[in-house]
Amino acid sequence: MLGNYPQREHPQEGKLESAVSRAIGFVHQQTNKRNVRYERVVRLINQQGRDIDAMSDARIEETVADLRSRLGKEGFKEELVARAFAVVRELAYRTLGMRHFDVQLIGGWVMLNGKVAEMQTGEGKTLTATLPASVAALSGIPVHVITVNDYLVTRDAALLKPLYNALGLSVGTITEEMGPKERRAAYACDITYCTNKQLVFDYLKDCLKVGQGAGRLRRELKTLYSEQAGSGQLLLRGLCYAILDEVDSVLIDEARTPLVISKSSDTSEQQRLYTQALDLAGQLQPETDFKLHLRERYLELTDTGKHRVHELVSSLGGIWQGSRRRESLVQQALSALNLFILDQHYLVIDGKVQIIDEYTGRVMPDRSWELGLHQMIEAKEGCEVTAQAETLARISYQRFFQRYLLLAGMSGTAQEISAELSAVYRMKVVRVPTNRPMQRTAWPTQIHRTADARWSSVVERLQQMHADGRPVLVGTRSVEASEHLSQLLDAADLPHRVLNARQDKQEAEIIEQAGEAGGITVATNMAGRGTDIHLATEVAEWGGLHVIVTERHEARRIDRQLTGRCGRQGDPGSYEFILSLEDELVAHYYPALVMRRIRSGGSAAGMLRRGLGELMIALPQQAAEWRHARIRRDLLKMDEHLGKMLAFSGRPE
Repeated sequence: MLGNYPQREHPQEGKLESAVSRAIGFVHQQTNKRNVRYERVVRLINQQGRDIDAMSDARIEETVADLRSRLGKEGFKEELVARAFAVVRELAYRTLGMRHFDVQLIGGWVMLNGKVAEMQTGEGKTLTATLPASVAALSGIPVHVITVNDYLVTRDAALLKPLYNALGLSVGTITEEMGPKERRAAYACDITYCTNKQLVFDYLKDCLKVGQGAGRLRRELKTLYSEQAGSGQLLLRGLCYAILDEVDSVLIDEARTPLVISKSSDTSEQQRLYTQALDLAGQLQPETDFKLHLRERYLELTDTGKHRVHELVSSLGGIWQGSRRRESLVQQALSALNLFILDQHYLVIDGKVQIIDEYTGRVMPDRSWELGLHQMIEAKEGCEVTAQAETLARISYQRFFQRYLLLAGMSGTAQEISAELSAVYRMKVVRVPTNRPMQRTAWPTQIHRTADARWSSVVERLQQMHADGRPVLVGTRSVEASEHLSQLLDAADLPHRVLNARQDKQEAEIIEQAGEAGGITVATNMAGRGTDIHLATEVAEWGGLHVIVTERHEARRIDRQLTGRCGRQGDPGSYEFILSLEDELVAHYYPALVMRRIRSGGSAAGMLRRGLGELMIALPQQAAEWRHARIRRDLLKMDEHLGKMLAFSGRPE
């Protein structure tokens, strides 16, 4: 399998190596400047382009054949790559009617060298990816272009297929409903578009077939002597070259949760057990019996609470007589009741609990919480309890993507996490300039003491903007908040559209219409990525799209993605933050006494008048970013520890 399934054998790092990697990453973050070398590369491509642009279709076809041969033999020599980029750009114009800008050439060159291209929103990252993908595929390297959802997979592959076909390259797509035969055929194409989730699950399926989690020696033996492990039965052709669209979403935001393949166990007793646990948890008192740590999102039973649980289960037998098991069950029930909120962390759709991705605002129908928490929430909502899963194989995103021979990506918001990308994935971030000067204007931030005051200010702003004819996109953090604002807008007789996890199937349609004159779109984080907002002709004259952010997210990048919806591709636009000190991020960070004094107008409220309100919000946001980074580091350490433990057991990962 090693010969037919190339991937990187990632060495285990000691503490010293890890510390050095992070130090290098920090230096990269502080010194990330545009490299003049790329300007020279653009000149070289444009020189080649003067020859290519004048060629007939037949002559370009001969040139492509020559490039395919030379790239396969000579590798990515600068002159060869420049000529290949010029060919791709010309064929993109002839087949798609789109011609790469010089800044897109820079982005493509950055990614072909295994780096992250930070390109502002609206700068054409989808078209930029065709440059490195085409060159790598022409050289004979299987290419995976990875994006965040099935809609973008099918849209991008269909849009770009004429270009790839003109280059003599095949393109495949991987979507959720496909079977093994279709997947195998798609991965056999020169370029495969897929989501990170589908890709990792397919890799784990291959691991299960050949014991990929075992050590190198056992893997080689199994490859040699197992007919089942023949390459014809595997889905992928290895982990050669990946280009990640929205690299920060895949490698950072989703890296806190491992990917798991599991099988279901018996559910006959689970419904009764979880119902009992919820009933017991409902009889416990906060502070006395359990303590909530909202900032870290966990809770713990006090000694008093443990004694109280022991008293409550005295009439129950079986599993409840074991102290560790009963306390674990009750703690999960308390978490389900106190930490996981309907319409914020999950929805109930067709009688099923579906998790909402906190970073994208989209539902994740095939995801579930671990260790019985998902089943506990199902029991809480009166849904049929699904079977608790038994893990067959697991891997974190960190360990998976470290296995690619060459890894690259692009994002509009990579600068904030460039140190982590360098330390964990050995990827340097290069900031790419915009094609046109930006006309995005930041308005002063408003900070209100209460949520009601914040919503009143938002409605007032929307009335003003609607009267002026400017379209507005309002960003909220939860389904609940988006629907609350929708009710206020109905009361104010303001026409609007709502985009949250309930309307995810209409996402593209809603976003595409968000630039119409006088339009109001209320959206969760779903509006931050993927689909362009096209402005109506007269809107640019009135100032373009205006974005209102109503609550800071736990990651600054998510806020930047939302504000980046305006002022795209040289269009005018503006944004502002209208915030409240009752927002979850703030309320969970400061002591309750401080917050009560500020909201009541006490002496602490002077902080707002002295302009310290933004600092009060920035500190919790920074603390949340550090906490999430620590969680990702801990997950990677645990994943590496499990890898060592299972190194010669024959069990996958």
